[in-house]
Amino acid sequence: MIRVQGLYKNFGSFRALDDLNLEVEPGQVLGLLGPNGAGKTTTVRVLTTLLSPDSGEVTVAGHNVKKDPDSVRRSIGLSGQYAAVDEKLTGFENLVMVARLYGMNRKSSAARANELLDEFRLSDVAGKRAGAYSGGMRRRLDLAGAIVARPEVVILDEPTTGLDPRGRLDTWAVISSLVGNGTTVLLTTQYLEEADQLADNIAVIDAGRVIAEGTANELKSRIGSERIDIVTALPENLERAGAILAGIASRAPEIDSQTRTISVAAPDGHHMLVRALEELEFADVKVLEAALRRPTLDDVFLQLTGQRAETQPSGDESSLHAAENQEALQA
Repeated sequence: MIRVQGLYKNFGSFRALDDLNLEVEPGQVLGLLGPNGAGKTTTVRVLTTLLSPDSGEVTVAGHNVKKDPDSVRRSIGLSGQYAAVDEKLTGFENLVMVARLYGMNRKSSAARANELLDEFRLSDVAGKRAGAYSGGMRRRLDLAGAIVARPEVVILDEPTTGLDPRGRLDTWAVISSLVGNGTTVLLTTQYLEEADQLADNIAVIDAGRVIAEGTANELKSRIGSERIDIVTALPENLERAGAILAGIASRAPEIDSQTRTISVAAPDGHHMLVRALEELEFADVKVLEAALRRPTLDDVFLQLTGQRAETQPSGDESSLHAAENQEALQA
């Protein structure tokens, strides 16, 4: 349902997408992960015809994004990073407007709007102007608008940003329901547990190209072993504890000074954990928490990209987004 082959996209001298290749089978969810500036939003804008590729072949629901953009738009639903709702209209009126734009008649539009308002827990505010909604409520209304016409392909660009935990779970349930009914979903997210929960396959992109892909378990297996997490009681013990764990594991651990957490791969599992606790106690390093766990997608992300998933964009990345926005507006 989505095929991207040899996709390139430049903004001046900056190459945002560099021989990108993706494929999503019907009825599956592809999680697209990557650090800020990796090319996720550029990819979404090409798939939704907001940006034109410089070269490469891109098809969505069998339609070429350059040769037949109108058919692509009729086949997709989109929820972007920011809620796109008309704040002067009520929640009900927003959804009816979207349904009418898709060509549905008044009766069908109203019925579909009421169905989605109920599904997204917005029925009690259906008659209120969207401008009075909370950020999370606007986000849910925007997502509802993306699936009004039951599109073949739904593209969700960080759909749960700004939602509370209940809203996020509700959104996950809706996405799962969509896939259960045969809809194909491309999901970009920086919440790695979201990709772990929802995605059939995951593609990690960096510098505009895919650097790893597979199921969540396949990607986690790349880390290879279990991991030890140690939380020290005192910040001044971090350096000493890190050196002890480095000596045991024969590799540099990851240290988070804010949470006073040290994490390191543990090929010998619980034997290494027991040894670590013994040596930390001998060194008079007080430990608040100690755990042996399987690798997470966050570990995979950090190993592949060198940074955590949730980071702030740099000035260069902000300039890139401005260039993307300008070209999208011109398109």
